[in-house]
Amino acid sequence: MLLMLPADAARHRAGVKVMAAERVAWLRERGLSAPEGIAETLAEQVGEPDWPVWVLERDGLVAGCTTVLSECPGWAFTVAEREQPSVFLVSTWTLPSADRLGHVIARWALDYAARTGREHVRRGAFHSALADYYCRVQGWELLREVERRGRTAYIMSRPAERQPDLPVRTPTAPVGGEI
Repeated sequence: MLLMLPADAARHRAGVKVMAAERVAWLRERGLSAPEGIAETLAEQVGEPDWPVWVLERDGLVAGCTTVLSECPGWAFTVAEREQPSVFLVSTWTLPSADRLGHVIARWALDYAARTGREHVRRGAFHSALADYYCRVQGWELLREVERRGRTAYIMSRPAERQPDLPVRTPTAPVGGEI
C-alpha cells in the first residue's frame, strides 16, 4: 500500500536519507549527476517548519519525498502567477523503481492541491531532460526558463485536478489514528 503523509522527523528522517542515497547511487551508476550531500540535506529538512516535507511510504518504508510549499518563489513566477492559489513542489526524490513513484507523487500533488482549493501545482527542474520528461510524459506545461545561481531553471505548471484512481492514501487523522 502507498501512503502519502507529512514527514515526521523521528519516523522518517533516516528513511529519507537511505532513499535519497539509493537514488543518488542509481543516478551515478548511469553517469548522471546528483548534488553532493543531497541525501543528508533532504534528511535534515524533515521536521523543519520551513520545509513542509511529505513522504511516500510503501509498506511502511520511505519510497519517496517531496516538499510542498504554499508560496511560489518570486524569481520563478510572475506576480499574477503568485497570486493564484497554488502549491510549489521542490525536492521530489524517489527510490529507483519501475513503478514511476515520482509520477505517483506528482499525481498526488495535483489531487492534494484540488482537494485543498488550489488552482495549480507548480514545479521547477534544473535538468533539461527532466523538464522534458515532466512535460512530455507527465503533462506539465513549461512556462519559462530562467537563470538561477548560474544554472537554467525550467519552470512548469499544471492545473490542480482530482485524481480519482490515485493509488495513494493520505491520512485525514493523525498518523496512528483512523484513516
